[in-house]
Amino acid sequence: MTIAHDAVVLAGGAAQRLGGADKPGVRVGGRALLDRVLAACRGAGRTVVVGDPRPAVRPVHWTREDPPGGGPLAALGAGVAETRADVLLVLSADLPFLDEGTVRRLLAALADDPAAEAALLTDAGGRDQPLVAAYRSGPLRRGLDELSRAHGGLTGLPLRFITGNLHLTRVAAGPLASFDCDTWEDIATARARIREHGTVLDEWITAVKDELGIELDVDTGVLLDLARDAAHGVARPAAPLTTFLVGYAAARAGEGGPEAVAEAARKAAALAQRWAAEQDEAG
Repeated sequence: MTIAHDAVVLAGGAAQRLGGADKPGVRVGGRALLDRVLAACRGAGRTVVVGDPRPAVRPVHWTREDPPGGGPLAALGAGVAETRADVLLVLSADLPFLDEGTVRRLLAALADDPAAEAALLTDAGGRDQPLVAAYRSGPLRRGLDELSRAHGGLTGLPLRFITGNLHLTRVAAGPLASFDCDTWEDIATARARIREHGTVLDEWITAVKDELGIELDVDTGVLLDLARDAAHGVARPAAPLTTFLVGYAAARAGEGGPEAVAEAARKAAALAQRWAAEQDEAG
C-alpha cells in the first residue's frame, strides 16, 4: 500500500554547467527531464514544482522561492510551504532514470522505520542524495524554520544544513536511479542509454503514452507477438495496421483498458494464425 504523500520537485536552478539552458525542459528520449520526474512521482496527492511555470505532462502547483535563484534550500522551503501531507517526496528535476519503483522504495523505507525523519537515496559511491528522498513533513518544516531564524532566511544555505539535523535512513540506489544531468555530457550519456537494446522499446512506449495523454499499462509482448504473426502470416504492412485496429477496437469496447486490449489482440492473433494455416494448406 502506498503511503499518502505530496511531492516537491525543484526545477528552478541556474544550470550554469549547461550554459544557462532551461534544464528542466531539456529532452531525453523525446520527453522533458521535468516530465520524466513527474511521471515517476505521479502517485503524489499534490505535486508542487518550484520553478517558472511551463507546460507539463500532468497538472501541478507552481511556486517560486523569493528571491528567485536563492539556492536549493530556499527552493525546498518554498515548495514545502505549499504542501499538505505528512510525508513529502523531494526530488530534483534532472533525474532522467528515476522510476516509480525507486519512489515506492523510499516511501516504504520511511514507513518501516518509525524513528526515521527522512529516507535518502544513496548513489553508487554511497553519497546521500537529499533531493531524491522522502521526508516526514513535521521535522522538515521545523528544521527549515530553525535555519531561517538562525540565518535570517534560507537563501544561499547548503542542503546539508537540513539533513544534518534529521534522523536518516538510507536506500541504496539502482545503477541509474540517482543519475542526474548537470552537463551536456550527462545529457548525451542519458540519451545514448535509452537507445540501448532492451531499453529503447519501453522508453518509446512511455514517450508515446505521455505524448498522447494515455495512462494505460498493457502487455507489450502480446502486441509484439500479434505484429509478428500478422507480418509473417499475412503481409509485412499488416503488422502496424493490425495493432492499430486492435487499439481502436479496445477503445470502442467500454473503457478500453488492458483487458480490452488483450481480448482484441487475442482475437486478431487467432485470425492471423488461421490465415497462415490456410496459406500453408494452399502451398
